[in-house]
Amino acid sequence: MSKPFDMELFLAGVLTGSHATRERHLRQAKAIQTAISNRWHRDNPWTWQRKHLAWFLNHQRAQHAESTHYYYLLTMRLLTNRLGKSWQLKR
Repeated sequence: MSKPFDMELFLAGVLTGSHATRERHLRQAKAIQTAISNRWHRDNPWTWQRKHLAWFLNHQRAQHAESTHYYYLLTMRLLTNRLGKSWQLKR
């Protein structure tokens, strides 16, 4: 049996800011991970492609407020930074 991917450990090197900000990024990163895992069966961010994050942003959070969309975009920037990718995600 394999252990579930630890998103907190994955983002530990790039998380900065207040405790509330770090907790928000972790909560949102786990939501992103769950949605991508349910849709494409890829629970490990190292296996994600740009299209997975774009799908989440454009389809999973499309009905949410602009501010929610913005905060998820910030979390995605942390994820792409941690992955070492230069993906540009827009609404």
